Amino acid sequence: MKKNLVVLFILATSVSISQPVRLHIMGGFANYNGDIQQKKFTLDQAKGAVSIGGTFNITDQLAIRGDASFAKLQGDDKRNKKAELRQRNLNFQTIIQELSLLAEYDFRNLNQHKLSPYVFAGVGAYHFSPYSYDAAGDKFYLLGLSTEGQNIIPGKKIPKTKQFNIPFGGGIKYALSDDIHIGFEVGLRFLGTDYLDDVSSNYVDQNVLLAARGPKAVELAFRGDELKVNPLPYPAGGSQRGNSNANDFYYFGLFRIDFRMNWFDRDGSRSDKGLRCPTKL
Repeated sequence: MKKNLVVLFILATSVSISQPVRLHIMGGFANYNGDIQQKKFTLDQAKGAVSIGGTFNITDQLAIRGDASFAKLQGDDKRNKKAELRQRNLNFQTIIQELSLLAEYDFRNLNQHKLSPYVFAGVGAYHFSPYSYDAAGDKFYLLGLSTEGQNIIPGKKIPKTKQFNIPFGGGIKYALSDDIHIGFEVGLRFLGTDYLDDVSSNYVDQNVLLAARGPKAVELAFRGDELKVNPLPYPAGGSQRGNSNANDFYYFGLFRIDFRMNWFDRDGSRSDKGLRCPTKL
C-alpha cells in the first residue's frame, strides 16, 4: 500500500519542463476529534504540522497534487469538561506520517486573478501509533497493551497502524506573482478506525487483562486511581470506556507558499512572464 502511494506521489510531483509544476511548503497546526478530545474543531491541545508536496496542472484551474505530511496529535482527559472523563484520566500522543494524492481545483484562474478559493479531495495513507507515559515518566505504546481486550477477546483485533484515509478540504490562495503564491487551507482526514487515541468501547475485566498483558496494561487502561483527589478503582469489565459510534478524525490548518518550478512554456521556450503579477483581484 505505502509503496504504491509513494510511486503515485513521485509521478504527481516530478518536475517536467513541458508541464506547469509547482512546489509547495506548508506549516501550521494539527488536531483531532475522538474520545479524549471531544470538541469537533478547536485549537485546544493542537500541535504542529508540516507538509511538502507539488501540484501538476492539468488545466489552469485543475491540478493533481501530492503531499508528504508530518504532524503530532494529542489528547488528555484533564482538559475535558465532563467530570466522568476527567476521572477516567486517560491521555495519549501520536506522530502522524501521511502520504496523499489529491485533485485540487481553483475557482478562479490565478494567471488572471490575484485571489482564488480552492478545494481538494483524494486518497491518503497514514501511520499512527498512540503512546502515553506512565506515572514514572516511562513511554509505552498503547495498542500492544490491548487496553480494551484486543487480541484477547475473540473477534476483537488490534487495529493496523498503517491505514488509508480520505483527505479533503479547502482554502484560499493569493498570487504574489506568476511564480509565487501564498495561502491558507483547512484539511480534514476521515479515518477507518476509532483507535487513533486507543479509546473506543468498553473496559476489559481487570484480571483478564492482567493475566494476558501484565500490570502495565491494567495501569494504562484506566488511570483514575492516579488522581490526587477522589481516586477511583478500576471499573468493572464491560463498563463503558469510550464511544464506538463514530470513528476518530484529524485535521490540519496550514499556511502555504507555492513556487513555480517550470521556468519554461509548454513549447520549451523561456517564459517571458517572469515575476509578472496578475492584474485582477
